[in-house]
Amino acid sequence: MSGRTASVGERWRALRAAQGPHDPAELDALWADLDVVDAASILGPWRGFAFPTGHPIEKVLATSRWHGKRFDALDDAKPLICRADDGSLTSDTEAGRGGASLWNVEFRGEVTATMVYDGMAVLDHFKRVDDTTLMGVMNGKPGLVLAAGRHFYFGLERE
Repeated sequence: MSGRTASVGERWRALRAAQGPHDPAELDALWADLDVVDAASILGPWRGFAFPTGHPIEKVLATSRWHGKRFDALDDAKPLICRADDGSLTSDTEAGRGGASLWNVEFRGEVTATMVYDGMAVLDHFKRVDDTTLMGVMNGKPGLVLAAGRHFYFGLERE
């Protein structure tokens, strides 16, 4: 393990363990140090969590009981897997305005795996923390996603 990888891993674990609120600039700095990931390599189910920064999407996801995302194929992604009252997992296509697909898209000068929502101008970009963990940045139209110019940050852990 290189020093860079160890440093990134340590920073990730510290941010993951902290209660927040997190400084978006610190999350941006970590994002910049992570490796890009290919869309085809992230297929499967993922459990998600938000990095608390005060972004309004945090409340939306908590209310919906967001569990994570599921990438069944490059053209079949489920952005909002939520926990129902009976404990089962379901794809909330109403809140997500349909499904999504996975593409390799340029974001901040790098091409990385990106989930493109079918029904709204939203993109979730992903970078690799390790073989079972991704960092995500939600990007899109200012009135839809950005809050005072800030992105929404989250993590995914492979199930």
